Amino acid sequence: MPMQAHEIEELIRAAFPQAEITVQGDDGVHMAAMVVDPSFKGMNRVQQQRAVYAALKGKMDGNQGELHALALTTKASE
Repeated sequence: MPMQAHEIEELIRAAFPQAEITVQGDDGVHMAAMVVDPSFKGMNRVQQQRAVYAALKGKMDGNQGELHALALTTKASE
């Protein structure tokens, strides 16, 4: 079953409660998210994005994943 934007935001919010999170997309399969969080300070982009993907708890794993594609933008808040 495809994921909705609010479900993706809830998963990310659980791992990053202080983050500014925006999730867009309406097909439930191809989505985009922006996550701005103070915990990203000192991390490179790959580390930031890995942390966010880990928060999705396997929802993008393989062909059976509920989320097929997530265009992800991350940065540390100022």
